[in-house]
Amino acid sequence: MKITDVEFQLLRDYIEEQCGICLNKDKTYLLENRLSSLIEFYKCKDFSEFYYIVKCGDRELKDKLLDAMTTNETLWFRDTHPFSILSEKILPSFAQAVKEGKKDKIKIWSAASSTGQEPYSIAITVRDFCMRQNIIQKNMVQIIATDISDSCLAKARIGKYDSIAMNRGVTPEQLNRYFVKESFNYILNQEIRDMVRFQKFNLQENPVILEPHFDLIFMRYVAIYFSDQFKKGLYSRLARVLSPKGFLVIGAVETLRGVSEDFDMLSHGGGLYYQCK
Repeated sequence: MKITDVEFQLLRDYIEEQCGICLNKDKTYLLENRLSSLIEFYKCKDFSEFYYIVKCGDRELKDKLLDAMTTNETLWFRDTHPFSILSEKILPSFAQAVKEGKKDKIKIWSAASSTGQEPYSIAITVRDFCMRQNIIQKNMVQIIATDISDSCLAKARIGKYDSIAMNRGVTPEQLNRYFVKESFNYILNQEIRDMVRFQKFNLQENPVILEPHFDLIFMRYVAIYFSDQFKKGLYSRLARVLSPKGFLVIGAVETLRGVSEDFDMLSHGGGLYYQCK
């Protein structure tokens, strides 16, 4: 089914209003591909009828629409640099603060966490760091993972992944240490799953409702789908919920240049990360 220019405009504006995702005109095919099955399932005669049903307040359909439009590409220890930075720079700085009596809790937020690989990768990195020293204990670290997609959150909470997912970023040592094989799937052990709390959250909301002060925020490969205006507001909100000198990690192809002046850029081992001014 083909979408008309008017239908594209209506749905594009609605999607941006609801979750901040900004679709250019060249993304017409994306709407057609991702929404066609929903239109067929709900027996809508065209995209206009689908739009008006959603607009009139069908909550279930709205959630399915946003779920369909969310890019859920993820993998374990994606890009590697952020997790080296976490292990070698950020966690040691937190350990020093704990040692000096300046911290007794460490709060981490994994935003747009998809099916859980990122927050669980963070948890594994934290757990390994805790094993190497006796200053930061595992129970001192709180990890909140959020996403707008109900289906992604449901999968993440279960912590079960197929062999294809497990071939993307997990070392054989990590596989043996943290997962149990069940038929063609791998189940993350309970210890790591218990380190992460999953919660539905729309990045248009104020993150203070999650936690007033985070020490570290991972928000990677999501802002690239937002308009510059939305990005500016988003990074401003992130700066306000970060603790003084708190850290922000974004995607390798993303930049804060021209978008936010609230952070200083730092580098380590070929990777970049940011610290709140």
